[in-house]
Amino acid sequence: MKCPFCGHQEDKVVDSRASSDDTSIRRRRECLGCGKRFTTYEHIEAQPLMIIKKDGRREPFDRQKLLSGLVKACEKRPVSMEALERLVDELERELTQEFEREAPSREIGERVMRRLHELDPVAYVRFASVYREFKDVEQFMRELKDLLALKAK
Repeated sequence: MKCPFCGHQEDKVVDSRASSDDTSIRRRRECLGCGKRFTTYEHIEAQPLMIIKKDGRREPFDRQKLLSGLVKACEKRPVSMEALERLVDELERELTQEFEREAPSREIGERVMRRLHELDPVAYVRFASVYREFKDVEQFMRELKDLLALKAK
């Protein structure tokens, strides 16, 4: 490990601890050159999850892309950034456990919509209108009527 202060190549580990979520190990190191201490994190190298798009293309799962879509859907709604990040974390964990290497984008969209439906109905309709690519007002109105029918139950 190269010291971030002096560039020396040798150090010693003075403390190791598992992270709170057990996904990494935090190590305190001391440079044998300058004596300064620094922290490193050790993570398991994961195989990136690939998303199979509607047209058959494959691209890596991009949590930031998903999060930005959720932020747009929840604009001016009482949904915290923390709740959106938690939604993305849970979804990413589910997908990597269930699909290992590749997941269809359709599956991701449906799961996001189910979660948004519970979190905020207005954000759900906004997301659904983009995700399902509503072609006309009637299609949009059908979705709203279904939402209202569920709410009335």
